[in-house]
Amino acid sequence: MNSNNYCVIMAGGVGSRFWPLSKQKSPKQFLDILGTGKTLIQMTFERFSSVCPTENYYIVTNEQYKDLVLEQLPQLKADQILLEPLMRNTAPCIAYANYKIKQRNADARIIVSPADHLITNETEFLNVINKGLDYVDQTDKLLTLGLKPNRPETGYGYIQIEKKAADLGISKVKTFTEKPNLDLANIFIKSGDFFWNSGIFIWSLSAIESAFKTYLPDIDSLFSLGKDGFNEASEREFIDKIYPECPNISIDYGILEKSDKVYVFCSDFGWSDLGTWGSLYDRSDKDGAGNAIQGDNVMLYDSENCLINVPKEKLVVVQGINDYIIVDSQDTLLICKKENEQDIKTFVGDVKVSKNKKFI
Repeated sequence: MNSNNYCVIMAGGVGSRFWPLSKQKSPKQFLDILGTGKTLIQMTFERFSSVCPTENYYIVTNEQYKDLVLEQLPQLKADQILLEPLMRNTAPCIAYANYKIKQRNADARIIVSPADHLITNETEFLNVINKGLDYVDQTDKLLTLGLKPNRPETGYGYIQIEKKAADLGISKVKTFTEKPNLDLANIFIKSGDFFWNSGIFIWSLSAIESAFKTYLPDIDSLFSLGKDGFNEASEREFIDKIYPECPNISIDYGILEKSDKVYVFCSDFGWSDLGTWGSLYDRSDKDGAGNAIQGDNVMLYDSENCLINVPKEKLVVVQGINDYIIVDSQDTLLICKKENEQDIKTFVGDVKVSKNKKFI
């Protein structure tokens, strides 16, 4: 295992589209959404364990989730948990990790991954990761992982390549498009030039550091003020001071869409961002009637194509329901048509205004 390999896991989101199971106090990355006995962040950590030494992991999350991370990943030390005082999107959190890593290893090769994605072909995924690490070791390129699309998905970002990679290899990025409408997504699929953007990145420390200086100098300048204090006792106070001054911007918009050094490794390793209940339904095992069930005591009658997620000990009887999402989180019950799941964010907003915030 290469001691220059580092893994930054971004775990600061709330996952409101997975409400009511995912809530402010316990977001989806800390839940066993898939019913495997492991939470999503635990699965993500294990996914990179053959590539990255345990001491080279960094988890970036909100300060309120520190104890959850240490409870679920007891292998890590407290100084491997990078605590954001408030949410500022992905560019500031990656800059924070860069400066932490730089104090330890200027030759670092860095993997950046969300904490809550699903990978079904982990053998192929690790093959891509290892090839990607070797690639960025020899170049100053910024590498993102792209997936060959199998449907006109409107909930994902798309990457257009400059020329087709006959062997699903590495190609220069031509354009990024965020969540196209259905007509445009169909055009993308037919062209063969577009791939889903996984949001998983690989780069050398020197390459991403240079990109910040060029495209996000304001963020780089803020973090550079404390460059000698990272991994020291003064780090937390410094981060609490400068983080509110960071612009709220994604790494995609701030750097990747502007740099001419961005390349995509096009592959197919069974990826889903698990962004919605619908995406979970698509990836779940189903009974003969197309129902995806999590719960030990669920009885269904004349019901088809439903997603049901309820506590294991609760008896749930469902009759005459088709194409619904039914989720019980002890104090909150959601019953929603699958085709209307985009309204869940609206439900969350309305509950926040008109009901007790404990339900959020």
